[in-house]
Amino acid sequence: MIPVALDRPGVVKLAALPPLSLYVHIPWCVRKCPYCDFNSHERRGALPEADYLEALFRDLETALPSVWGRRVGSVFIGGGTPSLFSPASIDALLSGVRARLTLEPDAEITLEANPGTVEAARFRGFRNAGVNRISIGVQSFDARMLAALGRIHSADEARRAIDAAAASFDNVNIDLMYGLPAQNAAMARTDLQEAVRFGVAHISAYQLTIEPNTVFWSKPPQLPGHDAAADMQLAAEEILRHAGYEHYETSAFARPEWRCRHNLNYWRFGDYLGIGAGAHGKLSFPDRITRHARARQPEQYLKPDTESEERTVPAGELPFEFMLNALRLVEGFEAALFSERTGLPLSAVQSQLEQAERGGLLARDWKHIRPTERGRLFLNELLGAFLPDR
Repeated sequence: MIPVALDRPGVVKLAALPPLSLYVHIPWCVRKCPYCDFNSHERRGALPEADYLEALFRDLETALPSVWGRRVGSVFIGGGTPSLFSPASIDALLSGVRARLTLEPDAEITLEANPGTVEAARFRGFRNAGVNRISIGVQSFDARMLAALGRIHSADEARRAIDAAAASFDNVNIDLMYGLPAQNAAMARTDLQEAVRFGVAHISAYQLTIEPNTVFWSKPPQLPGHDAAADMQLAAEEILRHAGYEHYETSAFARPEWRCRHNLNYWRFGDYLGIGAGAHGKLSFPDRITRHARARQPEQYLKPDTESEERTVPAGELPFEFMLNALRLVEGFEAALFSERTGLPLSAVQSQLEQAERGGLLARDWKHIRPTERGRLFLNELLGAFLPDR
């Protein structure tokens, strides 16, 4: 157990810092999808790849004093559509990162890619640049669903992209969505069964949610009802379990030994430095935990004098932030992890744990805490027990 020293209530000192990851945001895409609430911007002409790399390195160098001496276990290049950047630019990016940070020798390095923006030679280039994990935004193999989601690729392009990625990478993730406009359970099962046939290391299956500041928010499509979506979720768990995938997080399924290390660090309330337009991050220090955010607009981020936001997370918010991540893990977490990552004693949430346990949402003993099957199905209700000032 990592010791935690309490100066006084609400003020903590962590005796050891958690693992550190790096998130790099590349904000451009070909076309903004109507459900997307990420910081993505449609490409207008040639991308300013060299200028953006310069801004990323400037950003990273400014942040270095906050992470001196710490090793990075994973890198995730997300977006937007990072695969729009050339392999040469991704090579330069990773070389620049390695020149400024110490990466673990076996660091997991993920690049997000969308079908229609990559081909076999491009995947080989990303592999040669140092990327060792590819995450492909397929979402569906059904032409009707792809059209409803505003995706630019066809089902055949998705299939070709997966085959091309698998030819260069052992570690490939397929992103799928369910609960789509006019989708029924049979259609969702067909998508999942087709994904399984590729035999990739990892599959992520997300329920479509309607988020503010999206086209779908202002013009909501007709989605399957709650019970129908729940049936799709259960079908996903069944199909993927029978195909040999471990369900280890709400939306994540992996073959043995292929769980996403970067995302596991998020869910275990580890640290991550976020650089790039609109990137967010979390960093721990001996006496505080902070969150930071970069300028969202690419034009603003590219300016040398752009500012970022940083705030110290109040101690009263840390239990909810921890649970928001850790309770997504199907297996839950070691009880000691709460104190190790928040600097607060587990007794700070004793009443909330008891309430969730009485409601059948949580199971625990002296060593381990995990959501029950009911807790996983009603995760928002479970998390609500830990909201501040409840």
